[in-house]
Amino acid sequence: MERVVDHLRAAGDAVAVLGPADVRTVPAPGYPEIRLALLPGRRLRALVDGFAPEAVHVATEGPLGWAMRRLCRARGWPFTTSFHTRFPDYLRARAGVPAAWSWAAMRRFHAPSAAVLAATDSLVRELEGRGFARVRPWSRGVDTARFRPDAAAEAGDPFAGLPRPVFLHAGRMAVEKNIGAFLSLDLPGTKVVVGDGPQRAALQRRHPGAVFLGYRENGALAAAYAAADAFVFPSRTDTFGLVLLEALASGTPVAAYPVHGPLDVIGAAPVGALDADLRAACLRALGTDRAACRSHAEGFSWAACAARFREALVPLGSGTAG
Repeated sequence: MERVVDHLRAAGDAVAVLGPADVRTVPAPGYPEIRLALLPGRRLRALVDGFAPEAVHVATEGPLGWAMRRLCRARGWPFTTSFHTRFPDYLRARAGVPAAWSWAAMRRFHAPSAAVLAATDSLVRELEGRGFARVRPWSRGVDTARFRPDAAAEAGDPFAGLPRPVFLHAGRMAVEKNIGAFLSLDLPGTKVVVGDGPQRAALQRRHPGAVFLGYRENGALAAAYAAADAFVFPSRTDTFGLVLLEALASGTPVAAYPVHGPLDVIGAAPVGALDADLRAACLRALGTDRAACRSHAEGFSWAACAARFREALVPLGSGTAG
């Protein structure tokens, strides 16, 4: 969303992003890094009226998103939404909530939306099959100036001294990311994890042979991507996986399961390996042409992503409120 907003503003649009930092919040149960809005209605109305929007997009299905949805419906405003996260899968994994219940709540949330934006064509088809209406594709982009093959040469090899090959995973360390499936593999060389999250301590205890670097940003993250021999993406639930594009833009091949996200980003392109046997995928990825990885990532543009988003917006005076 930050990249999209940057492009919209550069094109002359005025954009207000209302998030948890703008209202009172409480930590999410079991995941304190995420803040949930607490009774945001009155504050949200004041912020919205102060900005006087001409179009509204509701990005997530959390308490703030539900509050904005209610406000739009009460005023007869059309709005668009986006589907980013498989919350039904996550709630089932974390709390045992039946997925059917969560999918019903998600359908209800998005039902009045003038357009439900989804990251990939396969996700569009899945949501339509689950009863969602007016679903439109909205792909993602990658910052090819930030993530590039020479990043490690400029910043220094962060894996100097580690046995090669280096298999890297980067991202939020949470149960739904299935990182344990990667760390449990019998692989040569070194397994490295960049990132932080609620599962980090448990994973470090279970896998003392892996290297945990914690949170990395700016040049350090780009250098880690570029210095790795393969990027491993063990998630089975992500709707896209931006880290896939970041790795590929860095010239690093990807190993993943053949599921939504990797199938859409990689497909049959010779930029890694998708296999139900993740170990086999990791080993096959090592032989990938790194120049092909970079070339594939260059086909994903943030400018195109922002343009597609703007095209989907519906003016408040259009009379198409759900």
